Amino acid sequence: MSILLATLLYLAATVFAAGILWKVFSYARLPSRNLLPIAPAPQTWGGIMLRMANEAIFFASLFRANKWTWLFGWVFHYALAVVLLRHLFFVTDSIQPWVLMLFPAGDIAAWLMIVSLAGLLGRRVFVDRVRYISTPSDYLLLLLIVLLGGTGLALRYVVPVDIMATRQFMLGVLNLSPVELPKSTLLYVHLASAIVLAVIFPFSKLIHFPGNFFSPSHNQKYSAGK
Repeated sequence: MSILLATLLYLAATVFAAGILWKVFSYARLPSRNLLPIAPAPQTWGGIMLRMANEAIFFASLFRANKWTWLFGWVFHYALAVVLLRHLFFVTDSIQPWVLMLFPAGDIAAWLMIVSLAGLLGRRVFVDRVRYISTPSDYLLLLLIVLLGGTGLALRYVVPVDIMATRQFMLGVLNLSPVELPKSTLLYVHLASAIVLAVIFPFSKLIHFPGNFFSPSHNQKYSAGK
């Protein structure tokens, strides 16, 4: 099982990296001949950079469109960021003190991530106009991330796993010399869900972050008379 999971992690990392690069390259090649900025549009490139930063950090357009969706989405993304930073414990040879300090915050962030995902899933189920445009893949993606986060929390609170042995396994994978992974069905499910998510990420709606920087409605400035 350790060798199988290590092999799948290599394949998932390859597909993830290649898929992201391909998607960004595809976005960059799309022609944008018309002026399509959303008003009020900045008139300078400095204003464009500020607008893009506002979109990337605060989700400004989503905030204006729907406050509840913005709240669940914003909390989810930043909680996920904290959880991912805490996972540096498993993939870095030298453990930085600030990574250890993130463990308590990471626990809170993991719960916030699950709650916000429940809110986003409930939005698709109970809001008529959102349910109408939702596809099966939208539900499956949310459920997959819930499975990933839920198994992570279970490994933390319900069926604890040897985190040092898990760390040695991940470091072995990074160094191309995998070692034995602790025997835990829950850990296998957690890693398998992460592998599936990494493989489908570049080809799903989840890859909206880089697309934001190539959006003509956000990255164009207003020019009078055009």
